Amino acid sequence: MFRNQYDTDVTTWSPAGRLFQVEYAMEAVKQGSAAIGLRSKSHVVLACVNKANSELSSHQKKIFKVDDHIGVAIAGLTADGRVLSRYMRTECINYSFNYESPLPVGRLVVQLADKAQVCTQRSWKRPYGVGLLVGGTDESGAHLYYNCPSGNYFEYQAFAIGSRSQAAKTYLERRFENFSDSSRDDLIKDALIAVRETLQGETLKSSICTVAVLGVDEAFHILDQETVQKLIDAFEIVGETEAAAAEPDAAAEPDAAAEGGTTGGEGAAAAAADQDAAPMEI
Repeated sequence: MFRNQYDTDVTTWSPAGRLFQVEYAMEAVKQGSAAIGLRSKSHVVLACVNKANSELSSHQKKIFKVDDHIGVAIAGLTADGRVLSRYMRTECINYSFNYESPLPVGRLVVQLADKAQVCTQRSWKRPYGVGLLVGGTDESGAHLYYNCPSGNYFEYQAFAIGSRSQAAKTYLERRFENFSDSSRDDLIKDALIAVRETLQGETLKSSICTVAVLGVDEAFHILDQETVQKLIDAFEIVGETEAAAAEPDAAAEPDAAAEGGTTGGEGAAAAAADQDAAPMEI
């Protein structure tokens, strides 16, 4: 079963100017488990959701080390992501051997995008069904890129891909202005909260998520489960404390409203105006 007569070949254009096989590959990325990336001026944090096909099986690895200064998180076909991460690792080794310096992140991303683009222009190939969040550091600081199966690439301050990633994007869009000056721990906290947003009510545990960190003075490494669980517990305690602190403020609002009601009509109107304005400011 095909959608129409224009999706049987990756090189066949539709009258609307679309390549359906490429769009199908991009849809495969949306079906994969969520992957999230954030960066500040000095650090990059990658996080992903680990989903096992069965309770009897282990989860598939979604975050790969490319070099000491580059790591990648994937969403989509894990096999394609594993092959591309191996290609990236080979490119880093070759560059380091020839030039005795680490491969710049931007150059590696362009090479990866060119490799993906070739698969959209050859009838005997298929597009890679995986999206990659490439995080790395170089002389110009920390970088986060997204490589699309179509061969396009984009640099982001923070981004999320995979299933139910829209909830994480919404959270990141509210917070991204603070990421540039965030500390390492703050980035990890925001990454874990973004991961929790994609779980739709499921409890966040270290067994269902993976977090990796790299920085200007910190080589790429994946945090162990014990460390991640301690961070999750600490952040949940903070959330409960903030909720408890908000309750006395909520209780004080009716008292303040009652005091305002005892004043004249002008005072009541002003209080009503303030109450109308407050939600807009928030």
